[in-house]
Amino acid sequence: MTEPAPTVASSPVHVDYHTFELTDSDKRIPMGFDTSNGLVFSRPGQVVICTGISTGPVNVSVQVCRHPPAQVDADVWDEILDHSVATATGALRVTSVMTDAPDLPLLTPQGPGTYRVRVQARGRDNAPDGVADDPVEDYLLIVWPAESQPDEIHKQTDRYGAILRARPSRPAPPLSAGDAEDDRRRRTRERLHRRRTP
Repeated sequence: MTEPAPTVASSPVHVDYHTFELTDSDKRIPMGFDTSNGLVFSRPGQVVICTGISTGPVNVSVQVCRHPPAQVDADVWDEILDHSVATATGALRVTSVMTDAPDLPLLTPQGPGTYRVRVQARGRDNAPDGVADDPVEDYLLIVWPAESQPDEIHKQTDRYGAILRARPSRPAPPLSAGDAEDDRRRRTRERLHRRRTP
């Protein structure tokens, strides 16, 4: 049996406050701002991608795969990093903070669980802190199911990422008792789902 081709799609995505997100629900939980890797940070169900521009469109392409990519295409990208994210709903999608979600496919079609997201970025030094009318930055997000792992850095060469990495991170507000219990239940469901999946 041949492996199905990955789902591939592209769309402009609107950026606000130097970010766009991957979320699995409409409920946004306040997060800190972890700039330690200069590109991406997350909590369960919510991934934040850091952009150079503060406001405007960026080009985003996604590839949804069943397995990790065979190689890293480092030649045309400034920053490349693999990051783990958990989703309790299995409905992770690319979203904008202040505008409607772009027309991009579901990133987690295998359902609830843990995934790796390879974030590839270029152009963040073109207009840092600027407001763009047309896209000046490109992002490729490659997503596949995988156990949670520490970040794997493949390439870090843009100035904007270096500036973010030099800044102290702002911690997230503490989870309420209800959110902490939801998080514990999510992890339990995820473990059970993984055991049942062949």
